[in-house]
Amino acid sequence: MSTQVRAPVPPFTEADARAKVQAAEDAWNTRDPERVALAYTEDSVWRNRDSFVTGREEIRAFLAGKWDRELDYALRKELWSYTDNRIAVRFQYEWRDADGGHWRSYGNELWEFDAHGLMRRREASINDVPIRAEERRILGPRRPEDLKAALPLK
Repeated sequence: MSTQVRAPVPPFTEADARAKVQAAEDAWNTRDPERVALAYTEDSVWRNRDSFVTGREEIRAFLAGKWDRELDYALRKELWSYTDNRIAVRFQYEWRDADGGHWRSYGNELWEFDAHGLMRRREASINDVPIRAEERRILGPRRPEDLKAALPLK
């Protein structure tokens, strides 16, 4: 069992939950499976669409495959709700496939954390919508001016 601590740790305040969501967005936008996987427990359990993933090693492999397929990936996450050790998030991200098609993916995630602030459970429901290249509006990590207003979920 890892004794790694990933602050903030439960029980979460609203500020803690917002910080956790922003940290996740920042990490996922690196598209670095090694870095992202460190936020999860060694035995973390995921449901991502129709995939079921268990453990940090499977998470790394899943993310590597995801970002090999989802090119030019850029993500935005927003806090939806939180409790002591759980956070609900809504998100959208945009990407390009190998054939040059552009997509916007919308979804919701339910997160559960251990006492060390590592995510031990992640449930993600996601829908993909084809878009034209000129409709892309998420082109990279957030800039300071992006933090002033959330993107609409349409």
